[in-house]
Amino acid sequence: MSSTIIKRRQPTIDPQLLSDLHPVLARVYAARGLEDPRQIGRSLKELLPDTKLKGIDAAVHRLIQALEEQQSILIVGDFDCDGATSTALAVLALRMMNASHVDYLVPNRFEYGYGLSPEIVDVALSLANPPDVIITVDNGISSIDGVARAQSKGVDVIVTDHHLPGEQLPDAVAIVNPNQQGCEFLAKSTCGVGVIFYVMIALRRALVASDYFQRHHCDLPNLASLLDLVALGTVADVVALEHNNRTLVHQGLLRIRAGQARPGILALLEVAGRQRETLMAADLGFAIAPRLNAAGRLEDMSIGIECLLCEELETAREMAQQLNSLNAERRSIERQMQQDAHDLLDHLELDADELPWGVCLYDSGWHQGVIGILASRIKERLHRPVIAFAPGDAGELKGSARSIEGFHIRDGLDAIAAKYPSLLRKFGGHAMAAGMSIAEKDLEVFRSAFDAQVRDSLNQDNLQRVIFTDGELLDTDMTLELAEQLQEAGPWGHQFPEPLFDGEFRLLQQRIVGYRHLKMVVMPVGGQMALDAIAFNVDTDLWPNESIQQVRLVYRLSKNVFRGRTTLQLMVDHLNSKN
Repeated sequence: MSSTIIKRRQPTIDPQLLSDLHPVLARVYAARGLEDPRQIGRSLKELLPDTKLKGIDAAVHRLIQALEEQQSILIVGDFDCDGATSTALAVLALRMMNASHVDYLVPNRFEYGYGLSPEIVDVALSLANPPDVIITVDNGISSIDGVARAQSKGVDVIVTDHHLPGEQLPDAVAIVNPNQQGCEFLAKSTCGVGVIFYVMIALRRALVASDYFQRHHCDLPNLASLLDLVALGTVADVVALEHNNRTLVHQGLLRIRAGQARPGILALLEVAGRQRETLMAADLGFAIAPRLNAAGRLEDMSIGIECLLCEELETAREMAQQLNSLNAERRSIERQMQQDAHDLLDHLELDADELPWGVCLYDSGWHQGVIGILASRIKERLHRPVIAFAPGDAGELKGSARSIEGFHIRDGLDAIAAKYPSLLRKFGGHAMAAGMSIAEKDLEVFRSAFDAQVRDSLNQDNLQRVIFTDGELLDTDMTLELAEQLQEAGPWGHQFPEPLFDGEFRLLQQRIVGYRHLKMVVMPVGGQMALDAIAFNVDTDLWPNESIQQVRLVYRLSKNVFRGRTTLQLMVDHLNSKN
């Protein structure tokens, strides 16, 4: 529905500063602002120090007390992949540090909603081994009432989170969040699992300084062994892959490729049909994360966390199969919801000029656990901010929002809350994603307020989809060797995008393979080299089309392995007829 403009990235530095690299790779890095070859390095020694994280000393101090006195520690997590990996990492790291009473609790999204609520504190206090300390991971920065309830019951709370804080902070014994005011930690895009990883690094160092491990006759823990979890959570949460996050993801990928990963991650790779030896960051986001997320979306994220905590591969395989089945169910539900949403949009398109700039969709039959994916899919189609709502409890609607560049969704909701103080019951999130709840009776008022807020923040140009490429390639650059160099130069991801190229090609062959995939043989205009290319999920009403003999492609260089033979293939992200 939205028009697409193709633009070429311009280097922000002189590529000659990276002259030791292949010219194409130097151009790619220069267009992403890498000014120094040291920014390319991804070794652990290049990670930012934890000392700049505000609140980390107070968190470590309280955890040392808990470990020395063998107090009960409860991890309260979130029901997405970042939350699951954060929870698993915290449990595993503390057990490696001789914690004998550490457990976890993840709120069921359908009963308790998000974060450390007073109700979840009451559940924690009713456990057979109630906590002395609660650590929130990937949540807590907005849990004002929940933290107050815990503290009133004599339970200390350590908040570790990365979501944007509101005007009021919880009264916790420590808050570790790179986005809180006054925090000097430079990697503001660190996700939940990254934050708790840093807390555990600082705790380990403090314990070494106090001879804790010798006194308790336990081995010095190798926290780097948990980087597979950090990589998975970081990619899944679609945070910006600045240098620190790229380093964390790269190191985690190296361990997974070497087989030095949690049995649960290896088992999930198996059911997803991915080879660990050639694993890329995108595989974590598109193959592993959805299977973990399916547990939190449809049932209980505890299944996913137990898979990550599992020490035996065979048991992990059984859990991975459960997660795979849940993911298949989630996809079936999502397909029906997408069809419902498209039907709604088709009605709106009767007058496309009246299509809202900020789109709110609701159906009484939609599933709370899948509305985030639905919002993302519709946003991709419309290229404008989208909120999908599903029924909650007692006349309440639960909403999940996805945004586009130029509109900070959490700030937008904050502005709406300021104008209409009673409209939003709860909300929170990031620049590109957020969650909220409203009264069902207020849907139309909110729909109007959201559209108005988006119109105040964007202009017509923002509603056009823009694909940025790294320009054209010469025939001599279209090689398997360059494809391998580009693949290894990542990890690629949000705000550090995988290299895309564009160019004019003669279309020599075209046919549909699989369900809706267009397999092509193309040749660069003016060139002599025939290349395989494939575009996934094309409109079969338009393709194949034998009358089209020339196309403009936006593509990635890729390796195609078939029957033991590796060849170059163009992975097409966008194609236009040039006839």
